[in-house]
Amino acid sequence: MRIAVTHETAPGDRRVALVPESCGKLIQAGYRIGIEAGAGQAAGFPDAEYRDLDVEVTPDAAALVGAADLVLKVAAPATDPAARNEVQWMRPGAIYVGSLMPLRNLAATRALAAQKITAFSTDAIPRTTRAQSMDTLSSMANISGYKGVLLAAVELNRYFPMLMTAAGMVRPAKVFVIGAGVAGLQAIATAKRLGAHVVATDVRPEVKEQIESVGAKYVGIELQESAAVAGGYAKDLSNDDRQRQAHLLAEECAQSDVVITTALIGGVFAPRLISAETVGRMKSGSLIVDLAADGGGNCELSTPGETVRTGGVTILAPLNVPATMPFHASLLFSRNLTAFVLAATKDGAFQLDLNDDIQKGALITHEGEVTHAATRDALCKAGL
Repeated sequence: MRIAVTHETAPGDRRVALVPESCGKLIQAGYRIGIEAGAGQAAGFPDAEYRDLDVEVTPDAAALVGAADLVLKVAAPATDPAARNEVQWMRPGAIYVGSLMPLRNLAATRALAAQKITAFSTDAIPRTTRAQSMDTLSSMANISGYKGVLLAAVELNRYFPMLMTAAGMVRPAKVFVIGAGVAGLQAIATAKRLGAHVVATDVRPEVKEQIESVGAKYVGIELQESAAVAGGYAKDLSNDDRQRQAHLLAEECAQSDVVITTALIGGVFAPRLISAETVGRMKSGSLIVDLAADGGGNCELSTPGETVRTGGVTILAPLNVPATMPFHASLLFSRNLTAFVLAATKDGAFQLDLNDDIQKGALITHEGEVTHAATRDALCKAGL
């Protein structure tokens, strides 16, 4: 079977779906691989490294995709009819594997279904022990949590660590992390390594031990009903719980130098947790790093992709943070995709098995239909 890898087309995305290390493993398993010329260059993987492995390198992306059985991408395929329409290049019956984020990319999902592409979205892979090596969400969230703290450290007008100097002691910065998924736990660990005093919260009280294990103090409310759902995700809170949580967040934000938000509902959409009123209570010189900007943002005053300054508070809302560290983001993403493909490989070919829990969970479109229930509902609501 033939695998095709093309340039990522989202603005600023320098990642590549397959790195040379993974190409070697897939070729050994019986696949033939083609990659669009220069697709790995920005991530630190030049064409020569692919050619050394007998990967076909070509500038003709349309021909490459049109001849492929599997198309591997980091994100959703391009669907611009006036410029680059990667979905139209795919032949009916081909397989797409990547982080489609179907609820955020409804038009691309509908186009894949119309083209009769079997599309697997790695962000929908069930969070089970068997699927851990395929979990692109966790791989990318790890990078986001790390880089988010570095962005805060650069922007903050004070040191993170406590320092003893000839001029006296400098107190450590207080960092408040909202959300203790993969990104939040990495943010906590990174802030602690930089010497900050770290406090963290999550609507899932069962993560208290995880928060404390990476060096933060846990704060939280006692929920009237559980906010945890299958797969380790969080769901939206009841109105009463939301009000009590808002009070807790406002108190902690007012005392903090840095607030890092990472909360997503179902791993997709960001709940609004920090109100304009809460921002107004924060200290002059403090800042918020809204790592949920791709899902709309956790702060009411965030503008995704921009830095906002209001009342002495700086609000950073960076988009696609993993793409700012493209070498390791590509390496990890590529390993995740390779694990997914190899798990379904038999006799040098990808075997569709929709009874397999991983394939079934990740399947978004198949044989002209949108099979993913939540995406199907979202398409109906959007009139697509």
